Amino acid sequence: MTTSPPSLYQPVPCDIVSVSDLTPDEKLFRVIRSDGAPLGHLPGQFLQISLPGWGEAPISVASSPTRGNSFELGVRRVGSLTSELHRRGAGKRIGIRGPFGRPFDLLFLGGQDLLLISGGCGLAPLRSLIQYCQDRAEEFGSVTILHGAKNPDHLLFKNEISSWESTARFACGLTVDDTAPGGCYDGNLGQVTSLIPPLQLDPLRTVAIIVGPPVMYRSVIHELERKGLHAGRIVVSLERQMQCGVGKCGHCSIEHLLCCKDGPVFLLSEIEHLRGAL
Repeated sequence: MTTSPPSLYQPVPCDIVSVSDLTPDEKLFRVIRSDGAPLGHLPGQFLQISLPGWGEAPISVASSPTRGNSFELGVRRVGSLTSELHRRGAGKRIGIRGPFGRPFDLLFLGGQDLLLISGGCGLAPLRSLIQYCQDRAEEFGSVTILHGAKNPDHLLFKNEISSWESTARFACGLTVDDTAPGGCYDGNLGQVTSLIPPLQLDPLRTVAIIVGPPVMYRSVIHELERKGLHAGRIVVSLERQMQCGVGKCGHCSIEHLLCCKDGPVFLLSEIEHLRGAL
């Protein structure tokens, strides 16, 4: 009888290396396994983060496996566990299980122009793929990053956007839903869908990837279809509250699929007709 690797069910101890503020509600944690081993993830996968006495929460990995043995987590403060995590600084210990889930299909994306669309904290899991594309630029075509937030204070990774734009064949577009009167923001106003119509793209060599709150998916998909992209060239990463991470509890089921194992990354053609998927 074979046994599963301990990391599937038993948290592996990790040390927080550094913590930085991203927005008023989000922090970026750089973490390393206490044994120094690499995480072994691929862009698009997630971890179950555990704090003794507080439980577990699924968090997407926000850094590329090409960037060394440490890894980064973009964490929004939304509940008791993430609030407690926000109170912890460098040198503190956490547990992880994983990495879990189906990642972005890098072979499928290879040689394609990529249109990466995120809303809210959806840019954190996309950042793993963005960094991968920076480090393996010869494997991809052009990369266009569109990101929307509710206001300028909640735009993620503002300090990194200029470095993304300076990368060969990269382009970025940002927008916010609203801004405070008298503020110094002079960028685009409106939903992230407003950034799609002006794009010049080839629907036969472009793959669009969408990550964000469920409410944005249908409107973004509609705009992409108007650009000529079909469901086999639209990738979505779905938000579900994964609990076990290994397909045992059924908490993240979408009809016959389990988001933690069959996803969270799906082709739109795989899930567009499933009830409750979008």
